Amino acid sequence: MKNDKILIIDDDQELTQLISRFLSKNGFVVEVENTGEYAAEHIRHFMPDLLVLDLMLPGNDGLSICRDIRPQFHNPIIMLTALDDDIDEVTGLEVGADDYLRKPISPRVLLAHIRAQLRRHGSQPSSTAVAMTANNGRLRIDPATREVTHNEKKVLLSTAEFDLLQTLVEQAGQVITRDQLHQKIFHMEYDGVDRSIDIRISRLRKKLGDDPREPALIKTVRGRGYLLAP
Repeated sequence: MKNDKILIIDDDQELTQLISRFLSKNGFVVEVENTGEYAAEHIRHFMPDLLVLDLMLPGNDGLSICRDIRPQFHNPIIMLTALDDDIDEVTGLEVGADDYLRKPISPRVLLAHIRAQLRRHGSQPSSTAVAMTANNGRLRIDPATREVTHNEKKVLLSTAEFDLLQTLVEQAGQVITRDQLHQKIFHMEYDGVDRSIDIRISRLRKKLGDDPREPALIKTVRGRGYLLAP
């Protein structure tokens, strides 16, 4: 059984040393980069199973790094920030981050998020999974190949977006709460504040051409959750 590789890119050397030691004691292979200048090169050479990426970095900021590497790097990215600004969270998730945590953060909390992301990323469907359709056949989702088509056009989704859409399709016509979606996607309880599901729903609507003002495909059920039109 291989040990998962974690790359931490953060300019706080004291924090990275603390987290690195803690993760190493918990069975991970850890490498650290303290500048954004050579981050992309380090990622390509080390090929981590998960990337912990700080938002504010000397040389190249975390958002730019995430945006640049995302087309080739398909493993989970957890973004860290010391900034208390929802705009940064939305932007971070839109450029491809899988999770978004605010500093200061304890190594134990980070470890829990790392394990949750690795579990989710590793839980791939079997090749015998059956393709599903919704929206009168206009939406087709294939768990085996993880391909999505809408109105006969291929739709490119991130891992989290695909998992979210698959959950909605499997229960088309039924209301699914944010807590249920959060448990399914992140294997963690919803804290009532986290906007990750809402942001991904917004991204799904955009990619599927679903008008966010009057969505016909993924509907918001106020006070309850979301529903995919059967």
